Amino acid sequence: MARFGLAARGVIYILIGWLAIELAIGHSAQQPNQVGALQLLASKSYGLITLWLIGIGFVGYALWRLSEAAFGVTGEGNGAGPRIKSLVRGIVYAFLAYLTFQVISGSSSNQTHKQQDLTAKVMHHTGGQWLVGLVGLIIAIVGVTLVIEGIKHKFMKQLRTGEMSRRTRMVVERLGMIGTTARGVVFAIVGALIIDAAVTFSPKKSGGLDKALLTLRHQAFGEFLLLIFAVGLLIFGVYGLCEARWRRV
Repeated sequence: MARFGLAARGVIYILIGWLAIELAIGHSAQQPNQVGALQLLASKSYGLITLWLIGIGFVGYALWRLSEAAFGVTGEGNGAGPRIKSLVRGIVYAFLAYLTFQVISGSSSNQTHKQQDLTAKVMHHTGGQWLVGLVGLIIAIVGVTLVIEGIKHKFMKQLRTGEMSRRTRMVVERLGMIGTTARGVVFAIVGALIIDAAVTFSPKKSGGLDKALLTLRHQAFGEFLLLIFAVGLLIFGVYGLCEARWRRV
């Protein structure tokens, strides 16, 4: 189930990367985020079966991460840090499974607007502004951590590299480095947007992957920047399929 979940994650990032590429060249009809990727699948003739498989994969991935939180992370001992990371990942992918089944039932809606509404509700409670800022800071730190992991190739220690040929290992290492770094930068932007929303008390400034990618697009040479990171996310998806094959679980 863990490998099935890793493969589902890879497929979703490939689709998000593709949607972001379409956004960069001005041809996007879907949000470049998880819901947009799922809706893109839903529009295909094979979409319903694929969505069910991805939804089940996300459930499997979430259960795997939650089991790591409960019993310890393979190769990283029983420290609190790895367990907490697995707990957060388990919750995130349980939510992605929920989104997938919402798309299957036809009841999905704009993910960014939902996040902005939730941010607004939290910020209007006592201490809510600080809580939103803290969430943004955590996401930004996760993003920076991913960038460091990508640059230093730390992800390779999670793979069964002994089963790869020299050429395969080199290709997987390049895919992981580019993809993980790009994903980290996008996560850091998401965190920065949430922090900015908290500091300025403006929930509309917050958002997910789509908001982060649109932020890139609105910078100088934005289409070029967006295209680079879109390709990076697509590459992370391809790396994710490799991880499904060779990761230690």
